[in-house]
Amino acid sequence: MNERQVAPHGSWKSPITSDLIVRGTVGLGQIALDGQDIYQAELRPAEAGRVCIVRLTPDGAETDMIPQGFNARTRVHEYGGGAFCVAGGTVYFSNFADQRLYRAAPGVAPEPLTPALDLRYADAVVDSARGYLVAVREDHTREGSEAVNTIVSLALDGEGDGGRVIVSGHDFYSSPRISGDGKRLAWLAWNHPNMPWDGCELWVGEFAEDGTLARTEKIAGASDESIFQPEWSPDGRLYFVSDRNGWWNLYRWNEETRRAEALCEMDAEFATAQWVFGLSTYAFASAERIICAYDVRGAWQLASLDTSSGKLEPIETPYTEFNYLRADARRAVCVAGSPTQRAALVELDLETREARVLRRSSDLEIDAAFLSVPEAIEYPTTGGLTAHAIFYRPRNRDFAAPEGERPPLLVKCHGGPTASATMTLRLEIQYWTSRGIAVLDVNYGGSTGYGREYRRRLEGRWGIVDIDDCVNGARYLAERGEIDGERCAITGGSAGGYTTLGALTFRDFFKAGASHFGVSDLGALVRDTHKFESRYLDGLVGPYPARQDIYDERSPINFTGQLSCPVIFFQGLEDKVVPPNQAEMMVDALRAKGLPVAYVAFEGEQHGFRRAENIKRALDGEFYFYSRVFGFNPADQIEPVPIENL
Repeated sequence: MNERQVAPHGSWKSPITSDLIVRGTVGLGQIALDGQDIYQAELRPAEAGRVCIVRLTPDGAETDMIPQGFNARTRVHEYGGGAFCVAGGTVYFSNFADQRLYRAAPGVAPEPLTPALDLRYADAVVDSARGYLVAVREDHTREGSEAVNTIVSLALDGEGDGGRVIVSGHDFYSSPRISGDGKRLAWLAWNHPNMPWDGCELWVGEFAEDGTLARTEKIAGASDESIFQPEWSPDGRLYFVSDRNGWWNLYRWNEETRRAEALCEMDAEFATAQWVFGLSTYAFASAERIICAYDVRGAWQLASLDTSSGKLEPIETPYTEFNYLRADARRAVCVAGSPTQRAALVELDLETREARVLRRSSDLEIDAAFLSVPEAIEYPTTGGLTAHAIFYRPRNRDFAAPEGERPPLLVKCHGGPTASATMTLRLEIQYWTSRGIAVLDVNYGGSTGYGREYRRRLEGRWGIVDIDDCVNGARYLAERGEIDGERCAITGGSAGGYTTLGALTFRDFFKAGASHFGVSDLGALVRDTHKFESRYLDGLVGPYPARQDIYDERSPINFTGQLSCPVIFFQGLEDKVVPPNQAEMMVDALRAKGLPVAYVAFEGEQHGFRRAENIKRALDGEFYFYSRVFGFNPADQIEPVPIENL
C-alpha cells in the first residue's frame, strides 16, 4: 500500500478531471417501451448537446433513430421533456431547431408532421384508434401576447395545420393519457399563479366519434392539491399521485363511489416536481401490480405494490434513485443511480429480481478509494426548525492534509428552487472532494422529498429560508470541526444562483461564490421571463408589481454595497429563463466597487450548459477561481480565468 502524500486541501492530484467527466459522458433521459424494444432520449455533450433517440433491441443492438442535424428537444415551458413517443417502431419527436413534430421510421429520413409556424409540442401519445397524435401544444404565433397552451390532436399520416384543439381554457396542460380501449382521455391542467407542485387538476373526457372530447369532468385536484402522473391501468382504471394528505401518495379513482382511494398511505414521496414533461415514478406490470419508486428523506426505494391489498413490497437493488420508470409484464426499465454508480439505463427482471445495466451514462471506471460517499445530515436552522443536506467529505487514496488543517467547504444550492439534491454519484461533486474540498449539497426548506409542509416553507420567503439553511448548514459543519469556517464558498445555478448571490449579499459568512446563470434582480426576472414561470414568484415572494417592495428588498443587485467577497459568473448568452443581463448587471456593479470578479459567457448556450467544452470550462474555471481566492495551488494545469480587481 502506497503511503499517502501530505498536501494542503485543494492541491491534491485527482484522476477525476474535467476532461474525464465530459469525455464519452451522455445524459440519459426519457424512456419508452414498444413491444420488446426500448427507446431512450440521450443527451450528447460531444455532439454540441444534441439529444438523440436510441432504440435498444433484445439482441443488444443499438440504433440511432434520428440522424445528425436533428435534436429531440421541445421548448414547451422552456424546460421541455416528453419530446418523443413511439408506436409500432415509428418515432414521433419534437425537433429543437424548428420545434416541428417529425415522424421517423427505421431507414427513412424524418418527415415533418406540423407546419413551420411558431408552435411547440410536448408529451405526445399515439391515439391508435383514430390515427392521431394527442399532444400538449404551446402557441407562440400571437406576437405581443402570452403563449397559449392547449391539448391538440394531429393526423399521423402527413403534415397538417398544426393540430385540432380538443382541450382548452386553462393556462397550462400536461400528461394527456389515453385509456387502453381508446375511449377516454385523462390530463392535468392548472392556472396562474400555480405551479403544478402547488396545485393542479385531473380531468377526464370521453372521445366522440370525430375525435373531439365530450363529457369532460374534473375528478381530482385543486389549487392546493398537487396531482402527478395520471395513468390508465390495463383494466381501464385511472391512477394518479396526489399530495392531499401532505405527501405525494398513490391513488385510484373509483368510478362507482366517485371518490379517490389511497392505495398505500405513508410519509414518503411517490412523485417529484414536474419541471419537465415525461416524468414517471410508477408503471403497471399488470392490472394487479404496480412497480413504483418512492423517496424517503432523499433516498429512493423501488417497490412492488399490490393494487388490491395495497401491500408494498420493497425490491432490493443497489440503487438509490430511479427516474423515467416504465414496465411491462416481465420487466421494469428506468434510469437508476447510487452513491457509487452513475446514472444508467437499468432493466429489472420482475421474476428473478435481477437488475441488468443496458447503457451507462459513462463507461468510466474510477477507483472507489477516490470517491466520497455522501451522508444525509439534518441540522438546526432558523425558527427552531430542522433542515436537510447531503455532506461529502474530502477523499483521495493518494493524499492526506497536513495535521490540523481542515478542508475548505463548497456549499451547493440546487435550482428550482422547488427541486432537490440526490445522492446519486455525480463526478462534478467528486471533482471537488477528490481534490481535498468538502461539499455540502443543501436541500433547503422548499425542496422536494420531505413532504408538502417542508416544500411550503419557501412560500413568501424565497431569499430568506434558503439562504438561512445554506448558512446554517455550513456553520453546523464548522462547529463540528468538519470544515474550515473561514474558507467557505457557495455555488448554484439558476434559482440556486439566486440563493448564492443572496447569501453573499445579505449574509456575512461565505468568502467567495460562483453564480451559474443565477438571478440577481427578482423584478427583472418577473418582467423578462417565460410563461411557465411568469407567476412562479407570486408564491415564492409575493404578487408583482403590487409587492415590488419585497422584490427590491431581496434582489442582490440593489445591495451590491453589502458585497465584500469575490464572485465568478457563468452565463449562456441565449438563456431565456435567466437572460444574460441578470449576470451582467451584477458583474458591472462588482467591477465598479473594485471587488474581485470574473465573467465567463458562452455563445450558443441556454439555461444550463450542454456542450462538452463549456461544461469543462465552467468546472475548471470555478476551481481556478477558488484556488486564487483561498490560496492553494492546483495540481493540474488549468486554463486561467481572467479575474478583475484581484
